[in-house]
Amino acid sequence: MTYLPTILQHASNPEELELSYQQAVKAGAEADFTAAIETGYAQAGDNLLLAAWHYRLTYAMAQARGRAVAWGWALPLGLLNALLLWILSDDQRFNLKVVNPLTGEMVTFLPLVVLMAAPISAMVLALFLTAAGQQRWRRWLAVTLGLAASAAYALLLFPHIWPRVFQQQYLSLMVLHLGLLAWAGVGLVALGRRGDAENRFAFLAKSLEAFVVAGLLAIAGGLFTVITFGLFNALGIQPPEEVVRLFVAGGGGLIVLVAVALVYDPKAEPAQQSFDEGLSKLVALLMRLLLPLTVAVLLVYLAFIPFNWREPFENREVLVVFNAMLFAVIALLVGATPVQGGDLSQRGQSWLRRGVIALAGLALLVSLYALAAILYRTAIDRMTPNRLAFIGWNMINITILALVLFHQARAGRDRWLPAVHKAFAAGTVLYIVWALVGLLALPWLFRGDPAQVAGLPVRIQQLAYERSEPILLKCPTSPHIYLLENGQKRWVKDIATFEAQGYRWNDVQHVSCSDLRATPDGETIPPGAGPPPRP
Repeated sequence: MTYLPTILQHASNPEELELSYQQAVKAGAEADFTAAIETGYAQAGDNLLLAAWHYRLTYAMAQARGRAVAWGWALPLGLLNALLLWILSDDQRFNLKVVNPLTGEMVTFLPLVVLMAAPISAMVLALFLTAAGQQRWRRWLAVTLGLAASAAYALLLFPHIWPRVFQQQYLSLMVLHLGLLAWAGVGLVALGRRGDAENRFAFLAKSLEAFVVAGLLAIAGGLFTVITFGLFNALGIQPPEEVVRLFVAGGGGLIVLVAVALVYDPKAEPAQQSFDEGLSKLVALLMRLLLPLTVAVLLVYLAFIPFNWREPFENREVLVVFNAMLFAVIALLVGATPVQGGDLSQRGQSWLRRGVIALAGLALLVSLYALAAILYRTAIDRMTPNRLAFIGWNMINITILALVLFHQARAGRDRWLPAVHKAFAAGTVLYIVWALVGLLALPWLFRGDPAQVAGLPVRIQQLAYERSEPILLKCPTSPHIYLLENGQKRWVKDIATFEAQGYRWNDVQHVSCSDLRATPDGETIPPGAGPPPRP
């Protein structure tokens, strides 16, 4: 029996819909009625009566399920994740090294667990959602293979990036990019076939809640670890390094599963999760309290920008703080926006909408300011993996904030909540796409050719590998400066030419005159400046 034609026919008649619902309950067909309401709501999302029924039945289903935690799956898989991360945290055996392909010189850069923790945890989390929520195993397998392939791609391709500083930047960026792709993989399993804006935003909100819970558990675990080790140290007992790693890496692996199990019901779709009780309500309340405070801080900050206009243009640390602040604002907007508006009065929703619009508008201005600063620093210096990645992140944040404002201008007060969901649902896709672009494209955009400098003196080979372009060379007994390019030294004619090329004096590297003479001459700067002088 299908209730969809009846629901659509009486979509403006509350009494008839209530009567149909009571008849469905008596006939034991409540699930059919609920499915028909969901279909009707998807087809006519602007119908307020169907929207009210959608939220009513979603809440009723959440209440019927209760808050039973799937400990039977969460604890064993949490211990499995803890074991894997504990084994991988042995940085004497598992670490990432950058190797000079010319000299064989090796530098340990990063413990492997830092790069692999997110993909491994995501695979186990996806397994938890699949097993406890009775999801499709093919989706879990696809996500697992995709994350494994992404991690393998980064590990295999990073040695081909040139120079070393760009290799290190790429690996640092991949900690973030693989983490985002890992989150997306968990989302694909949790969403199943429900990829609409409401479910995507609901998953985003639950993810933020899980991060908060994991942070609280980490603080508690950290205090327990400090007290435990302090007691042993008081007795003159020094725990072995394996035990320390078990507490830190293993405990972190367990916390991930426990946090998700506490806040997320794997048997329910993201939009059907509980958002109006317990910690969910506390997190949302905290975010909404922070919303006006953040608006006030941004207003004060924008008022001071004219007096410190050039600070982010000249100070890298200030620019880093800017970008961190913008990501925090995006998270605050997500946390403050309800998935379902039923727990707020009309007046409360009106004030919340004004706060969201005000914060999005102010953050958009700061985002444009930050983007201008990073573009300026790139223009006067050079493009690097870090700068390219964060230019992309800035543009995505600007797009999300602009979409929030655009959809609010079109939606009005009655449909403001779905409009916010729509903006952030689009933003999640942009984040994932850019994470993939960073993973796949950076090794090719910053690829080097070691063969060009293979025959040069060892010191110049080291400089070519360790420093990014431009590489400017000078020997102590000669006033002349040369640009190393394509394995040749190019004489810079004079100081005026040096400054016109945008070179900086702190980029000039001193090498021995014999090494500089052993480097073949190339075209002068500017071309045709005459025979280059001998160093």
